[in-house]
Amino acid sequence: MGLAIKTHPLATAPQLAQLLKAARKRRKLTQATVASRIGLSQNRLSYLELHPDEISVKQLLAWCATVGLELRMGDRDLGVAAAPEADW
Repeated sequence: MGLAIKTHPLATAPQLAQLLKAARKRRKLTQATVASRIGLSQNRLSYLELHPDEISVKQLLAWCATVGLELRMGDRDLGVAAAPEADW
């Protein structure tokens, strides 16, 4: 029997921030460690954890790889209320 993989649908930047921070802490990584692995300063990583709407795609992909997350995309379940466009 394999391990269940948790998935987290994201509709807002604050949700992304929570997920990235939680994954970093689960792996017992400091901001400085993650920052150095993805080519940022600790101050910039801290800022991005508070302002996730400013994370570039390149930074997001590197950050996910560093904290053990996988980024997936797919069609949204039409039975779920869509988030306002401002949240995207």
